[in-house]
Amino acid sequence: MDWLEIKEFLKDTFKVVFFIVIVLFFIQYVFSVTTVVGDSMNPTLHNEEYLFLNKLKYRISDIKRGDVISLKYENTKYLIKRVIGLPGDTVLIQNNHVYINGTMYEESYLSSDLEYDDFSLSSLGYDKIPEDMYFVLGDNRSNSMDSREIGLISRDDVIGEIVFRFWPLNRFKFVS
Repeated sequence: MDWLEIKEFLKDTFKVVFFIVIVLFFIQYVFSVTTVVGDSMNPTLHNEEYLFLNKLKYRISDIKRGDVISLKYENTKYLIKRVIGLPGDTVLIQNNHVYINGTMYEESYLSSDLEYDDFSLSSLGYDKIPEDMYFVLGDNRSNSMDSREIGLISRDDVIGEIVFRFWPLNRFKFVS
C-alpha cells in the first residue's frame, strides 16, 4: 500500500466512524424505538407493537394534555401512558368520565362501553397537580397501572412523546 491508498482508507474510515457517531447520538438523545408491553393502552396501542419515540420534544416544548408518552417507573420499567392532568389541574373520575377542573374531558379514543372506578386527586393527597407533575392514564382504564395506582409522575420521568407505530406494518399510524 502506498501513501495515497492509506490516506484514502483513513479518510473513508473517518467518514464511516463520524456517521456512526452521529447516528448513535440521534438514537441516544433525539429518537428511540420502544415496544408496547401489555394491554393498558388498548385500543390505541397493542401489546408487542413497535413505536417511534421523540426524546427531544419535551426538552424544547411543554407536555400537553392528550400526549402519549413513554416514562420511567421505578428505574427499571418503562410505561406508555396518556397525559390527562397538567400542573395546576384538578382531576376527578366519576361515572366513567374524567373531569378536569370541573369540566368533562372528551376522549374520543376510548371505547364507549369502557367501565372503570371512580377516583379523586385527593386520594393521592393533592387538591391540584403540583408544578412539574402530571396525571397519566392508560386508554384501557379498567386494566392499566397509571397515576391512580403509581401516583403523579414527574417531568423528569418523562422520556419522550410517542410519535408513530411502525410495526406491524399493516398498523402503521401516527399516534395522537
